[in-house]
Amino acid sequence: MTGANSTAATSVTSVDGTRIAWKTSGTGPVLVLVDGALCYSGMGPGDALASKLARHFRVCQYDRRGRGLSSDAQSYAVERELEDLDAVVGAAGGSVFLWGMSSGALLALKYAARHPQKVVRVSVYEAPCIVDDGHEPTARDWVKIADAVSRGARGTAVRTFLKSVGMPRIAVAILSVLPFWPKLKAVAHTLPYDGEIVEPYQRGQPLDHSEWAGVPVAQVVVGGKSPRWMQSGNRALSGALPAAECVVLEGQTHDLKPAALAPVLVRFFEAHAHP
Repeated sequence: MTGANSTAATSVTSVDGTRIAWKTSGTGPVLVLVDGALCYSGMGPGDALASKLARHFRVCQYDRRGRGLSSDAQSYAVERELEDLDAVVGAAGGSVFLWGMSSGALLALKYAARHPQKVVRVSVYEAPCIVDDGHEPTARDWVKIADAVSRGARGTAVRTFLKSVGMPRIAVAILSVLPFWPKLKAVAHTLPYDGEIVEPYQRGQPLDHSEWAGVPVAQVVVGGKSPRWMQSGNRALSGALPAAECVVLEGQTHDLKPAALAPVLVRFFEAHAHP
């Protein structure tokens, strides 16, 4: 990220010694962005979204462990990712707005529930919750993905993941010959991490409201053109949070368009100053 209000990439050390790369842009209240599966700085919608939000906030982006410029550890647990995020929040100032997408949405909400004193408001985009029969439970898919990763079959892991989230086979085939396919394969080993975060919420069962009791004021955003199961899951998630609004972003899907989302986030976070 470049520009007068940007900083060079730096890093913070997490509890287990993993180096987490992060960078900031803009000025104002701190807003930390939490990426979804396969995304990191320079890959995914994060940079474009940060560029639009940096006019209003000091935007902090970080590479989740195992991706981009961040290092990794031999063993994984969701707890480690929460510690990573806590290290970034601490380095960024200790009291932040928080946004997360997809698996990053659930990670952000888990963090907010655990550290409500550090999160002023939290917004999430399309947490992939399956709460009804609109989509098959995903446990088998995540087992296949983990098996492919263990065999070094990174391309197979990425293809299995993309098909699981609903990408048509022809689209997956086209994607696999595009120039950025190697970037996806390079972080395929982190897909099982996302699986550990999201699979408990993809079993076609109601959400446990007690898990989210500590979450502060929240916003749940879902695309108006996303499939029924995604919309149902996000409405259910909004209802499970103690103080949340559900926003349907008309014309949008899980393929996030930063230009469409940024104004929604600005209104929500800036409302903190003018409740």
